[in-house]
Amino acid sequence: MEHRARKRFGQNFLTDPNTVRRIIDAVRPGPDDTVVEIGPGLGALTEPLLAVLPRLHVVEIDRDLIARLRQRHEPDRLVIHEGDALAFDFGVLGQQLKVVGNLPYNISTPLLFHLAGFAAQVREMTFMLQKEVVMRMVAEPGGGDYGRLSVMLQYRFDMLRLFDVPPGAFRPAPKVTSSIVRMVPKPDASLMAVDADLLGEIVTAAFGQRRKTLRNTLKAIVGAAALEALGIDPGLRAERLTLADFVAISNHVAALRARA
Repeated sequence: MEHRARKRFGQNFLTDPNTVRRIIDAVRPGPDDTVVEIGPGLGALTEPLLAVLPRLHVVEIDRDLIARLRQRHEPDRLVIHEGDALAFDFGVLGQQLKVVGNLPYNISTPLLFHLAGFAAQVREMTFMLQKEVVMRMVAEPGGGDYGRLSVMLQYRFDMLRLFDVPPGAFRPAPKVTSSIVRMVPKPDASLMAVDADLLGEIVTAAFGQRRKTLRNTLKAIVGAAALEALGIDPGLRAERLTLADFVAISNHVAALRARA
């Protein structure tokens, strides 16, 4: 029986074999790798991954798709974790994980932040996302795409947009172009923020009202004089600041709070 894509799960199933091949080439799965696929769907990536891997972990929320997967694959080869990827503890799967998936458009941003919390257990992640989201992930300061997602993911990962995927590669065809992005966690030694949660608080506040200047968006956290002392113009908007600027502000505030 044909599976009908469910809008509430953001399902668009990849069907183009050339795109599948390019994604598998990007993932570079090896027999010793621990790979987890998010949202295997109808198995477009699952099948070629299992052709290389002795075992594959998948996280799937759709019970009908889970039943199909169980019919087609032995449980010792395909380990199915039933549930919402937003709530799944990827840390239980071990270290040096390779994570892959066609991420649902409707939960892509919160899912990326959830996955960032497991960066220490990850070797690399290769995802298909809405192109608009990928452009925000890799954006540089100064443009409209640059925002909270850019800063927080770039703090934790080196990211590279690999290639675009047209709507016709899916069934049903989405109304947008997709892109493949590779995310590689940065070494812990390169993470210079004293308090990553505080960094997130500051970045969220700074971009909370994009049209306002730092003098206004950050006034409850840090004063204009302190920003000037750090070499940062309080009259700038958040989109003009580099990742290093945000880290400098964060560490300054952390030092002030430690002395208070």
